[in-house]
Amino acid sequence: MTVTAAEKATAPRLRADASRNRARIIEAAREAFVEQGPDVPLDEIARRAGVGNATVYRNFADRRDLIHHVALSVMHKMTGHARAAMAEEPDAFAAVTRFTHAAADERISALCPLISQHGDPGDPELEQAGEQLKDTVVELVTRAQQAGLFRADVGPGDYLATVAQITRPLPGSDCMSVDGFVHRHLQILLDGMRAPARSELPGRAVTMEDLRRST
Repeated sequence: MTVTAAEKATAPRLRADASRNRARIIEAAREAFVEQGPDVPLDEIARRAGVGNATVYRNFADRRDLIHHVALSVMHKMTGHARAAMAEEPDAFAAVTRFTHAAADERISALCPLISQHGDPGDPELEQAGEQLKDTVVELVTRAQQAGLFRADVGPGDYLATVAQITRPLPGSDCMSVDGFVHRHLQILLDGMRAPARSELPGRAVTMEDLRRST
């Protein structure tokens, strides 16, 4: 069968439309999961994404599959944020600061409970993306420490765990109620991590390996 020029031109456009729809669904799902929890109706996600219900079900086998791809998307985006910050910021601590605020905007603190309760923490694809993100965060913090700008007694594990805690919604509060002050609190955290240190911390610096063993 001969394919016409019009059909050849239409095929890439259809693929691009499908790709955009998929991206919109993932982004809408991320926002909905943060605001309403992982049990938010898929119909609501379709509405937010501006697509029909059938488009959601055509792209994702079920809720678990959608959660899987939301988690992957956030981890890949955060790795990209970290690399861009290291490449573009004027100094290593400015890169840490930029990444920290980006982490809050991406709701990275919602990932762990989302995956542990409704996903598959042992999934190889998620593990690989998670390790890639952690390795990039280690590089981000290490660069700032080597430049003498980040406290040497604060480990990458300290940093990542604290950012996750600060950006997590307060118990009994609306998920979105943290938006008014989370960036303020993150800046307080960053000021406390800047070198030279003004106090002596108890215990030892927490590494990424410490975090792995605790999960």
